[in-house]
Amino acid sequence: MPVYMEEKEKQWEKVEDPGREMVVAKRVSFEAAHYLPNYPGKCAQMHGHHFVIELAVRGSVQENGMVVDFTVLKEFLAYIVDKLDHSLLNDTIPNPTAENICLYIEKGWLDDDWGQGLCRLAYIKVWETEDSYALLGL
Repeated sequence: MPVYMEEKEKQWEKVEDPGREMVVAKRVSFEAAHYLPNYPGKCAQMHGHHFVIELAVRGSVQENGMVVDFTVLKEFLAYIVDKLDHSLLNDTIPNPTAENICLYIEKGWLDDDWGQGLCRLAYIKVWETEDSYALLGL
């Protein structure tokens, strides 16, 4: 191997940086119906959406090279989707706007300490349509 390539290889050996702050995220989708009570427009009528949730956490890179195992995010989002998928969201969230769905997800994360002391929520995004979402930045 040429000398300059050996130097490049050595640079990559230094990539790991335990303790460095990072954000990691996971995205899932689900189908559900809802209506917006006391809303003056057509969204007051029951209708459905293909919702997308993106959950991001922030924390220090651990000795294993991860902030948190993606499996933790996957399991939490599966727990949320299990409650909301193919449901009438109003049965769970009285006024199920994208903003209130974000708050519902935040409460679920915080109530059960899904971050295991390793990470904290960075943001939650809930897309109601392909080009419309609410962002709860923390």
